[in-house]
Order: sequence, then C-alpha cells, then structure tokens
Amino acid sequence: MPTFVTYPEQDGPFPPVILYMDIWGVREELFEIACRVGTVGYYCLVPDFYYREGKVAHEFRDAQNRMISLHALDEERRQRVIAPGRRLSNQMVVDDTGAILDFLGRGEPVRGGAVGAIGYCMGGRHVLCVAGHFPTRITAGASLHGTSLISDAADSPHRLAQKLRGELYCGFAETDPYAPLTMIKELSELLRPCPVTYRYAIHDGAQHGYALPNRDIFHARAAARDWEMIFAMFHRQIPAYTV
Repeated sequence: MPTFVTYPEQDGPFPPVILYMDIWGVREELFEIACRVGTVGYYCLVPDFYYREGKVAHEFRDAQNRMISLHALDEERRQRVIAPGRRLSNQMVVDDTGAILDFLGRGEPVRGGAVGAIGYCMGGRHVLCVAGHFPTRITAGASLHGTSLISDAADSPHRLAQKLRGELYCGFAETDPYAPLTMIKELSELLRPCPVTYRYAIHDGAQHGYALPNRDIFHARAAARDWEMIFAMFHRQIPAYTV
C-alpha cells in the first residue's frame, strides 16, 4: 500500500496521525496537508487506499488552476471519479488501517498508544469506521464534509457509535447533499449518550469539499476553524510535545 509519510527531523518520537483520502485519490494536495500536520510535531501518513486498483488519482482543473468539484463535472468525468470509491468498502479501509497500526509498531519514530485520524469526504466516513473498530487506538478523529455517516447500509459508521472513545470532531458544510442538516442533527443526538466527546461545526456559506485548499469552492474561514478544533483535540488526546 503506497503511503506518503512526513514528520519533523528532530525531537521524536511523535504521535501518529493517519490522513484518509477523499474520493479523488491521493495527490500533492493531501501531501501538503500532511506536511502541515507534521510541522507541528506529528508523524503523518497518507495511505493510498486505492492500491488494489493500481494508481488512481483524478484532478480536473479550471482556468484558475483550481480543482473542479464533483458537482461541476460532466457526467462522464463524474462517474470516472466515483467508480473507484464505490469499489472501496469500509471494511477494506478498516483492514488496511489494522495493517498501518501494526506497521507503526515496527520501529517507526512514533510514540505508542493513541493515534489521530483526519478524513475528507469518504475519508471522513472512514475515520468513524476505524475509530469504531480500533477504539483504544484511534482516540482523536476528525471527519470533514464526511459522506454517508448515517445510512441504511449494514456497515454504516453510525452503527459503531457506542464503541467510540476519546474525541470526535466533525466539520460540516451548510450546503451538502451528502450530509444534510437533518443528518447532522441526527448524528449529534445519536452520539450524545455515547462514551465519546463529540464536537461539530456547521460552516455558513460552505459547500461539500470546502476544506480542501486547492478546490474551486475552498472556504478559508471554515477550514481555519476546523484546524483550530482539530489541533485543540490533538493537544488534549495526542499532544505533540511533552515536558
């Protein structure tokens, strides 16, 4: 499973953070986000969960060199982007995460114990899935404009709510067909009695995909608020530097 890894050059070992890709696949944009996480004291990985299908990465650019969002693509290109994600099951990502956690214990410059996770789009769903399957390890999870967090599917992540531990943060767009306001409210009510500290934000004016910096609908204020919440959670659950 090809995996991009970044971490500081000194003062390790570091708390590990796994970054879960969106439906577009791994690309330089995600590596840059990982580097942002790494510069403040974390060992950050970006696994290519599409590895079973070979090299899969889609980027369609507009005249300003911004990535064009899915809703703005023609149907042929939209289906080309969606197809690999449909073949990637939640269980595949859970299995791969188990392998990553095992790898981290084989001499990497990481501290043992708790792990952080950040996911975008379908990766936001995967964060909830792995947090539910590895509750003693994934204790600081962030889902940004996550898709299908509640569904009728047998493997819907909301079915794992009682298994979640530590903290979970979800960033939502005001306008998002994959996470309507009714679902956001339902998720909040579902997690209220669960043994996890849950925080979330609904960003006014933001659309699905708002948190990715190279996107045509990037919402800088919303993304900045997400990072504030994520790093505060990491400081509580997996602090980068200890005295």
